[in-house]
Amino acid sequence: MERVAGAWCDGAAAWFRLPDQDQKLSGVRLLCAFLGFPEFRYAAGERRWELRVPRPDAARIEYKLELTHRDGRRETICDQGNPRRAPGGFGESSVLWCPDYREPDWLHLPPAGGDWRDLKLASAALRTELAVRVWSPATTTGHVLVVHDGPDYDKYAELGRYAAASVAAGRVPPFHLVLLPAGERFEWYSAAPAYNRALTSEILPRLAAELGTGEPVVAAGASLGGLATLAAQRHAPDRFAGLFLQSGSFFQPRFDSQESGFARYQRIIRFVAQVHRASHGPAVPVAMTCGTVEENLANNRSMAGALRGQGYEITFAENRDAHNWIGWRDALDPHLTNLLQRVWS
Repeated sequence: MERVAGAWCDGAAAWFRLPDQDQKLSGVRLLCAFLGFPEFRYAAGERRWELRVPRPDAARIEYKLELTHRDGRRETICDQGNPRRAPGGFGESSVLWCPDYREPDWLHLPPAGGDWRDLKLASAALRTELAVRVWSPATTTGHVLVVHDGPDYDKYAELGRYAAASVAAGRVPPFHLVLLPAGERFEWYSAAPAYNRALTSEILPRLAAELGTGEPVVAAGASLGGLATLAAQRHAPDRFAGLFLQSGSFFQPRFDSQESGFARYQRIIRFVAQVHRASHGPAVPVAMTCGTVEENLANNRSMAGALRGQGYEITFAENRDAHNWIGWRDALDPHLTNLLQRVWS
């Protein structure tokens, strides 16, 4: 793997360096949750801050640097010695590619023809109007993929590009891509009964009428969006033909006590426990992915086992990344691709 000035990765370790010729800083810390926020040490002979950490079970490392100045001020920055950046909802991060990392090939494939349009869908259950974006291919189709956190999936994980490239390459049949806005995300996406009713009784029927299809949809979501996707399918299974769940927030007290301060934690653990107690479920094909170095891995493994035991046709993949948009992007193919092939073949 080529070295960049600030960071590089080899088979055994990841290395980080920050020049500080006159030692104007009193400390430097790596901000990366799965590496434990380690401190750099100052190498006086080289006049720089240095850090070596054992290589984690990840093909990429997203991080920032926390600088402590001599007057006590702290500053968070991207690594100016590393030109690579990863997008995210809290701004850009620096990213280190390890030797085995490869970007997905669909990023470089030509897109299928299609058009975007904006819809306004009123919901009485949510007492609001949703601004929904829809991409439709040039080919007539009744297939629909509905995505929670849709605008962010498109902006940060390039889901629209994936859809158009995959259709053009013949990897999946043509389909409509529906990007649902998150709205009051923490409330709606925490297994909320009102959101389940809104999605299944109001939004999906209106989308079906708008798109001229009576087919049940494939639904997708990441993190809390994955939880919301499963909760809606358990509420009204006839509306769904398949589920794509990435790093779902399937919290359980034995795995996720660190999340107990979240306002809707109790509602989430009640829903998850209810799913685990069920002897059978409204089974559909499901593809699940989760990062090897994220906190949700244990609860995702557990949920995959529970759903498999209830008759769901489960595939579960652990991608070598963390809880972030690029990790979710990189897992779209083959895992979403294979799910869409299974459901729409």
